[in-house]
Amino acid sequence: MEVSDRLNELLEGRSVFKNSTRNFLIEESVRRREAIVSANGALATWTPLESTGRSPLDTLTVKHPESEENIDWDSPNNIPVDEETFDMAIADAIAVLSRKDRIYVTDRVLGADPSYALPVRTVTASALTALFTDNMFRPVPPDIERSVFADRPFTVLVLPYDKLDPERYAGRLRIDPETGDTSTMVIGMDYDRGIGIVYGSAYGGSVKKLMFTVMNYLLPGEGILPLHCSANEGPAGDTALLLGLSGTGKTTLSADPRRALLGDDEHGWSDNGIANFENGCYAKLIDLDPEKEPEIYRAVFHPDHYLSHGAIVENAMVYPDGTFDLSDDRLTPNSRASYPLTYLTNVKPSSCGGHPKTILFLTADANGVLPPIAKLTRAQAMLWFLMGYTSKLAGTETGIIAPKTTFSRFFGEPFMPRNPDVYARMLGERMARHGTAVYLVNTGWSGGPYGIGRRMDINLTRAMVDAALTGRLEDVEYDEDPRFHVLVPRSCPGVPTEILDPRSTWEDKEAYDARADKLASEFAAHFDKAYGSKGIDPQVAAECPGR
Repeated sequence: MEVSDRLNELLEGRSVFKNSTRNFLIEESVRRREAIVSANGALATWTPLESTGRSPLDTLTVKHPESEENIDWDSPNNIPVDEETFDMAIADAIAVLSRKDRIYVTDRVLGADPSYALPVRTVTASALTALFTDNMFRPVPPDIERSVFADRPFTVLVLPYDKLDPERYAGRLRIDPETGDTSTMVIGMDYDRGIGIVYGSAYGGSVKKLMFTVMNYLLPGEGILPLHCSANEGPAGDTALLLGLSGTGKTTLSADPRRALLGDDEHGWSDNGIANFENGCYAKLIDLDPEKEPEIYRAVFHPDHYLSHGAIVENAMVYPDGTFDLSDDRLTPNSRASYPLTYLTNVKPSSCGGHPKTILFLTADANGVLPPIAKLTRAQAMLWFLMGYTSKLAGTETGIIAPKTTFSRFFGEPFMPRNPDVYARMLGERMARHGTAVYLVNTGWSGGPYGIGRRMDINLTRAMVDAALTGRLEDVEYDEDPRFHVLVPRSCPGVPTEILDPRSTWEDKEAYDARADKLASEFAAHFDKAYGSKGIDPQVAAECPGR
């Protein structure tokens, strides 16, 4: 029996709840003890330790001969799985779901622009997972037939707390070093057949990121550039994009009360402009400060009756009185909250905007050697887009407990499966066509590396971001950093001049030079390894630090 036939048979059962109301899903989540009601009305939930972040080594892509040339299989995040193993997991998922007392189905879309909205059907036995998709994915637009994907929907099966049989998958899936046995988890995607699976991972981000990876694969085939970014719009209609990995400040900086938010995490850049993929936000909560990040705090912790609230707080400390301690990271530093965009005070309802005037690349440099802000030429922007340098912060993936230098292409490598020249070329073409300015913003350390220097003050970062977005950095003088090939401003409105040159903030200048030389050499080594045979434009390659 074909996968589609098995699914249809499953969904014809009597205990299947299709597209239930939000209130019903909240009530079911509480009744079934998948979450508890906190003091302010938000739902609190906790996952097993292996589900407190994504599991990249269990995230697999079906390799088909007819489409394999589209994917960069040299990337460590594109781990192939054969069709037979994937189909075994799908069959097992359907068998397990058929034994559940209730199944929840949500039909939503990814993409605020109806011309390329992707229909997504989620099938799960978890009411909380269904509520998560209601928060994060968008309602089906009335004109969905306009979409290039109208006849190519995607289905994802989600079994967050069930586990695969390690004996059945011996030799097919990886060995988990923690247990010494075959992994019992799989997050799998089959782009060609339009089906995915989350089996054994209760982390909400596994569902979200699986579907965004699918979009990031599909859109370039339609001439649309997908971007792992947040986006907002100024009073004059000027759109800005903020690219960065988890922990770089993307969500925080995009939630600006003076600018209408389009979206928090993923967007497409088409001939129509910018459009958000999603319906909600999935924000980090660790040490969330209501004074410095009032928009996010208010969205999650505003008081309301629980049946009307529906924000999901994942893996945060809750006291017996139902209040939260956001500084407690004993379970994970990666506590999260899922909530609808409408919980923010200044959002653009359409989630669509014009072509971006400004793009910000955010990096949390734990080396403390990059300037807090720098302007990039078109070739430099394409290079830094390819490299996606940052320091991976604790908790965003299992096993990460301290900042770690990393290069994540396009500031989201695990979610950008196509060959790298495709995304870089599309960015450069759009920058040239629309006159978009690009800046590198270091939200990491200054005055020394992590452990010696200090994290850049968020208020100073906001001042630099504001200067970039309002065009006040267009007319200042710049010096090119000969090591990192970026243009460093000599002044920035509202920012002390002495912090703009990172070397001047270090007491030990020789230590700065040594640390900066080391990072530049790491850039060059990574570029040669990752892109030496990928057909990258020589003018772009020449902008790599260390060259």
